[in-house]
Amino acid sequence: MPKARISGMGVFIPEKVYDNAYFETIVDTSDEWITRRTGIKERHIAEPEDYTTDIASRAAQNALDNAGIKAEDIDLIILSTVTPDYFTPNCACVVQKNIGAVNAAAFDLNAACSSFITDMVTASQFIENGTYKNVLIVCADVLSKATDYKDRGTCILFGDAAGAAVLSAAEDGEGLISYELGADGAGCLNITQLAYREDAEETEKRVSGRKETVWMAGQSVMKFAVKAMADSSNRILEKAGLSYDDIKLVIPHQANYRIVDSAIKRMGIEKDKVYLHLEKQGNTSSSCIPVAIAEAAGKGLIERGDKVLIVGFGGGLTWGSAIFEY
Repeated sequence: MPKARISGMGVFIPEKVYDNAYFETIVDTSDEWITRRTGIKERHIAEPEDYTTDIASRAAQNALDNAGIKAEDIDLIILSTVTPDYFTPNCACVVQKNIGAVNAAAFDLNAACSSFITDMVTASQFIENGTYKNVLIVCADVLSKATDYKDRGTCILFGDAAGAAVLSAAEDGEGLISYELGADGAGCLNITQLAYREDAEETEKRVSGRKETVWMAGQSVMKFAVKAMADSSNRILEKAGLSYDDIKLVIPHQANYRIVDSAIKRMGIEKDKVYLHLEKQGNTSSSCIPVAIAEAAGKGLIERGDKVLIVGFGGGLTWGSAIFEY
């Protein structure tokens, strides 16, 4: 049976930067307060004319180039975002058009910040059962368009980015070794972003009154995230018969430093086992993990054959973890 292995990675990071000094000019905050609470110093912001499919297409093309395959060789595109250009067409179809992947099926999948893991697990099913040979996963969000810049509790967190991976059928290697996907719908209103639904209570929560902006119950989300990420990671290690000693690098969702640090302590691992980039990029939702994988590989922190553990949480509430051979 073929294994699904990453054959290429691609990212797109906008050039414009909002540093902490910028937020000192628009809300009641300070560099010291933001750094202490989140660990974030900078976040990259897309240009006003750039939308999710624009940055997604650039990351996708970079992934194809890195994999050394043509767009026509892609059998399926799975795209995840919480900031779609349209409700229909789906963003995956727009990316298919933009990169010329004329032979690919295409659909969107939304598990918020847990999406890359969900996408990877989904793509692996198609590859391992022989349906497809090459699946393109793209995670992209232009969160600057969904951020309430009057809410100091959330506006300091978010940046824009896109990350993509090509998963291909391979006869060698272990591919996806162990994984877990989960959801807790009882906490669904702890992270919200409204579409058609009219909900006066939800709208009132937002400082700006814009219902389409992201709102979070910070303390409840943090409590959920720490437990979900640590416990899920431990379960998939046990399922695989592995320990953290077998893992070259742990790459978590880059939510904020306090959440990640608390999860690391609960896992019982050293910080040098964990890759973080949130100081320079902030929370970029579903793209955090693929961007971090690409960066870590580019720095030589992971190499072919290494086992990597990825873990995240997101709106829904959702969570996911996976161990794969890079």
